[in-house]
Amino acid sequence: MKIEILNTGTELLLGNTLNTHGGWFGRQLFAMGLRVARQATVPDGEAIHEAFGEMVDRADVLLITGGLGPTSDDLTREIVAETLGIELHQDEQALRNLESFFALRDKPMAPANLRQAMVPIGADVLPNPNGTAPGLYLPPRINGRSNCAVFLLPGPPRELYPMFHSEVAPRLRALAGVSDVAEAAELKFTGIGESDFHHGIDAQLADIPGLEYGYCARIGEVDLRLIGSPEAIAAGRDLALNSFGGHLISDDGSSLEATVVRLLREKAAKLATAESCTGGLIANRVTNVPGASEVFTHGWVTYANEAKASQLGVPMEILESHGAVSEEVARTMAEGSLRESGADYAIAVTGIAGPTGGTEEKPVGTAWLGLAEKGGGTLAVKVFHPRARKDFKQAVSQSALELLRRRLVGMG
Repeated sequence: MKIEILNTGTELLLGNTLNTHGGWFGRQLFAMGLRVARQATVPDGEAIHEAFGEMVDRADVLLITGGLGPTSDDLTREIVAETLGIELHQDEQALRNLESFFALRDKPMAPANLRQAMVPIGADVLPNPNGTAPGLYLPPRINGRSNCAVFLLPGPPRELYPMFHSEVAPRLRALAGVSDVAEAAELKFTGIGESDFHHGIDAQLADIPGLEYGYCARIGEVDLRLIGSPEAIAAGRDLALNSFGGHLISDDGSSLEATVVRLLREKAAKLATAESCTGGLIANRVTNVPGASEVFTHGWVTYANEAKASQLGVPMEILESHGAVSEEVARTMAEGSLRESGADYAIAVTGIAGPTGGTEEKPVGTAWLGLAEKGGGTLAVKVFHPRARKDFKQAVSQSALELLRRRLVGMG
């Protein structure tokens, strides 16, 4: 079944509102054994005409979001009815639902809201208990132009998502009749790039019958996506781990920080952080993981030299003689964090984010990582990430968490 999505809304193209519908629909449909074939985004108004005309002739199912409100630029309902040659009429149930919505909130209903009770003849009204805009389902039997099933859905996620689960998903299952749902696995790797996979195992992955695979590169990470039967996924997983197992973050889609938290919990170990150039990003990533309170004790952001000295006990003579971005400072920051927190592990980072502040000896992008372990000594590692400031912080935090992960799993 060819399913396409048409998102409407000028705010989505201006960048004022992040369009998250495509990814969300993709996950929901994949779990049902279905795929999104194509997605488009157009501004409000007449631009919907052209996009809808193209997509309704091509797709088996078309999901349209937005443009069902009461304002003058909410034209999706009218454009769809006009393009398909279907008359609109006022639906009594939709009108009663609108009146009840405003009465419950003790607010008067503006005359413009009456537009939301206008429904193409033969369409199903999809109730919206979370807003004023009802959804609409135009089954193929009333579409005189093509054999496409059309769903008109509200744009706000708080309205769209519940409506999809209660009203759209059952109809899609009936239309699709899918019995075999493909499985998927996501393996996350660090320290290698897409080209490593291409030269190492890409051809062998392609030889596995029934396996669909792909890569997604992020800062300091590559995700390997495997789709197919359990047997095909297992074969692809074994192939990847035999070649790159030492770089594996997780084989269940878990993030690096989630993996670190899990490993710490398994060891009943505590973690503290001392950050300079990352400004608390490592602590933020760790504490975004549910259950982090069981393993995370302290997080210092010691940006200034005075803070490194007063909070972590870094001697001023070390700071003055070696500089804030140095092996010696990274070591003493980690050791100070371990000492002050009483944790089992402490990560410290100090670096030059730029765009200024670099030297020939220490160019922008240079960072030192410190890892102290109770009873296990202290390790310092130099990394180089010449990136834009935000990406530098992400890359350094990734390197630091990976350094800890490798220590937790017993790797060098």
